[in-house]
Formats: sequence, structure tokens, C-alpha cells
Amino acid sequence: MPFGIGPGELIIVLIIALLVIGPGKLPDVGAALGKSIREFRKASSDVEEATRIDTAPTSSPTPPPVSAAPAPNAPVAPPAPNAPVAPPEPNVLHTPTATPVASVPPVSDSTGEQTR
Repeated sequence: MPFGIGPGELIIVLIIALLVIGPGKLPDVGAALGKSIREFRKASSDVEEATRIDTAPTSSPTPPPVSAAPAPNAPVAPPAPNAPVAPPEPNVLHTPTATPVASVPPVSDSTGEQTR
């Protein structure tokens, strides 16, 4: 038995539960307890599935882009030692432009004064 409870202790616990809860509510309490345990197990298995890391890739990797190959037997110059490296181009953030708002004609109140 789980938690080291034997059949005798289980019967005593059920009798005390029957006296405290009553015979009419005992099936409802048991069903609610079973449902909550079932939901807890389902939630814990969902968390385990969400945190598991799959080792197999889900899609095939894309091949690297093909670049033009140098002409055969063409000499390739080695890079100059201590040559300055050009800094990377700065990231340009594009901000959305404001949409123009239609102008609202002035409204006059009962006194004839224009209000906005």
C-alpha cells in the first residue's frame, strides 16, 4: 500500500471519513478527489513534455548558400597581416511614420463662439 498504510489503517480512515462527511456526501468527495488527482497528473505530464528537449531535428537543415568558386589555378592572395577590419554596418531601425489625422472643423456652441 502507498505511504506504508496497511489494510487495517485504511479501513479506520474510511470509517472516520464516513462519520465526518456522511454517507450522502462521501461519493461526491471521492469523485472530486479522484478528478483533482487526475488533473494534477495530466498537468505534470504536460509540463514534462514541454520541458523535454528533443534531440532529433524536426526539419531538415537547409544547405549553405553556394558561392562562386574561384577560377581553377587562380592565385589567391593571403590577407595582409594586421590589416584593419571594417566595422559592421550599424543596425537601422525603421520607425513607423505617423498617419495623418483628418482635420476637424471648428464647432460653435450655442453662444456662437468656436470651440475645439
